[in-house]
Amino acid sequence: MKAVILAGGRGTRLKPYTTVIPKPLVPVGERAILEILITRLKKLGVNEVFICVNHFAEIIMAYFGNGSKYGLKINYSIEDQPLSTVAPIKLIPNLPENFLVMNGDLLTDLDFGVLYRYHLQHHALLTVSTFQRKTRIDFGVLDIDLQKMTATGFREKPEYTFDVSMGVYAMDRRVLEFVPENESFGFDNLMLTLLRKNEPVKVYPYSGYWLDIGRPDDYEKANEDIDLLNSLL
Repeated sequence: MKAVILAGGRGTRLKPYTTVIPKPLVPVGERAILEILITRLKKLGVNEVFICVNHFAEIIMAYFGNGSKYGLKINYSIEDQPLSTVAPIKLIPNLPENFLVMNGDLLTDLDFGVLYRYHLQHHALLTVSTFQRKTRIDFGVLDIDLQKMTATGFREKPEYTFDVSMGVYAMDRRVLEFVPENESFGFDNLMLTLLRKNEPVKVYPYSGYWLDIGRPDDYEKANEDIDLLNSLL
């Protein structure tokens, strides 16, 4: 298996931690977030990684080198300009017919090999790992009849459950045909394009451990879970 890791973002939601270091290098316990992810990829059978970098690219490249200390090969794809989350993949030459893609700021016990085989079995262009996330609204929510300007319902601090993308995908190289050249193009653009063209997108629901380290409270949760994370390596 080969994996593409997206590590070019600025990590603005995780400030002040990301003021002087890139978000993938923010430490969880004694390891950087991306180091935990790469170590787990190696353990589950990935032998080559392509890291897409932009912001703080030199620091990330100096930290991970060629990957030899992790037992796999690391290549780098450098963006000259911010290209969002999908367009950078198109810059990588000689990608295999199928490969994994993931954000460089996530922690999960997902078995990437199982996801990869699921993707191959369904001959999918794109397979998206999904997770059920509960969101609480910290207000009283009213249902309103706008014609009569009267309340028709009320819920105190309701919770809603959504199926969200985990930021972990399996892709067939053909999906890059839908991505424009040298233009910012994100996962949202790709999803909307495939749905508009009636191209099937497979989903892989997952209910294990998953954290997207995008906010300070998620980062604190990761450090609370350090024993669990160490057990995955």
